[in-house]
Amino acid sequence: MLPPLKALPVFETVARLNSFSLAAQELNVSQSAISHQIRLLENHLGETLFNRQGRHLELTKEGRHYLEVISQSLQQIAQATEQIKGRQKTQIRLAVYSSFAVHWLIPKLPNLKRLHPSLELSIEMSHGSPELSDRTADFFITVEKQKRGFVYELFYEEVLFPVCSHAFLDTLKGQLNVSSQKELADKLNTQPELLGQFPLITSSSTHEKHIEDWNHWFKSRKATLPEQTQFHRFSHLTLAYGAAKHSLGIALVNDYMMNDNLDEANLARLPCPGYKTGDLFYLAYKESRRNETAIQHLKKWLIEEARGLNI
Repeated sequence: MLPPLKALPVFETVARLNSFSLAAQELNVSQSAISHQIRLLENHLGETLFNRQGRHLELTKEGRHYLEVISQSLQQIAQATEQIKGRQKTQIRLAVYSSFAVHWLIPKLPNLKRLHPSLELSIEMSHGSPELSDRTADFFITVEKQKRGFVYELFYEEVLFPVCSHAFLDTLKGQLNVSSQKELADKLNTQPELLGQFPLITSSSTHEKHIEDWNHWFKSRKATLPEQTQFHRFSHLTLAYGAAKHSLGIALVNDYMMNDNLDEANLARLPCPGYKTGDLFYLAYKESRRNETAIQHLKKWLIEEARGLNI
């Protein structure tokens, strides 16, 4: 038996906004009308969909499961309706890590707008892995690959390499008594421990512990991190990147943070190899939505723009 159909969009709105009052405002009805529809739905299902503790509201286990199914169904109904009307959905929400968004994605958005002027992209930035749910976004760039019902396509394999400012590079060359990039490359590739003479910038976002990024880099070079090395510690790659730009030392950053050499005036890549962190980035979206026009356009554009990355 079908549930009370009017209650379904009300349930989705309350769950998305996590608020009866905000849902009432969005749907332009009274809060008592919202409560009435939720009560009808709960009575029909014989389950409690929300836990209410004072002003705090959260979905129950049954509510979370029901929301996943209902959201998908409502989206399919809306999509079918728009197709019958001769319109295609052009709005899409993309959840992406903050460093990827700031350093790689945003500088490329004018090209996306030129190719797909009707595509309205909303970006949700995340410092950690975003929850793969319609409540979060429609499309994801993530290192997680565990949610059933989602399509995953390999997008990027993370590589970190040493960078510093041009001013710091001149200082480094002077102390190592080299004058050319080739001489510097020869010296660093045969004696990688020489980098330990200089302040190193470390971030905890990649390995969740400071200095582990540099331990892995030295290990990849079959060398040991010198004990006397001085460190500047930061929580995130974006902060490490900024510290390197201001000549605080040598940082390990992603290749996507050196966006098409746009930052060439600020940072220089040292002539020595990077190392693979083991993190694989995926494009992810619901299997049931794979044929949506907006998702197809965004996926194709991201893959084409990422051709220069290490994948």
